[in-house]
Amino acid sequence: MDVLPGGTATFLLLFGLFLGAFAVRSALRLIRVLRLVRHGQHVEGRCSDRRVEDRGSGTENRYRTEYVFAFRTPDGREVEFTDHAPGPFGFEVGAPIRVTYDPADPSGRATVAGPGAWGPLLMPAVFAVVLGLFSVGLIAGFAAML
Repeated sequence: MDVLPGGTATFLLLFGLFLGAFAVRSALRLIRVLRLVRHGQHVEGRCSDRRVEDRGSGTENRYRTEYVFAFRTPDGREVEFTDHAPGPFGFEVGAPIRVTYDPADPSGRATVAGPGAWGPLLMPAVFAVVLGLFSVGLIAGFAAML
């Protein structure tokens, strides 16, 4: 029984496009972080908080850890932000870290990516490459079925 019109070919196309969208999203995140690391302003910051979120007993990864970082801009403003995947081992609260931010929008565009914390660059790169390869394979499978 075919669930979708066109059966397997339609599934390959839709799933390939779906994974491709996530690959593009990860690639855009990687580009934004790389641009920020290269052209942003570097300051000394710290890990200000580590929050553990309980997602409930029905989920595969029940607990999720979120790291909050803080830094002070040259004009004296204290800015806090969260960053994706700070690293494999995380940070202790109060640990110093290099922060890179956009002076035009310090609270909206800041990252800890760089020496000592490659997670914000590594994770989007892995997702973009792996999902991109799967997407290309699925779309090539669709094209072969035509």
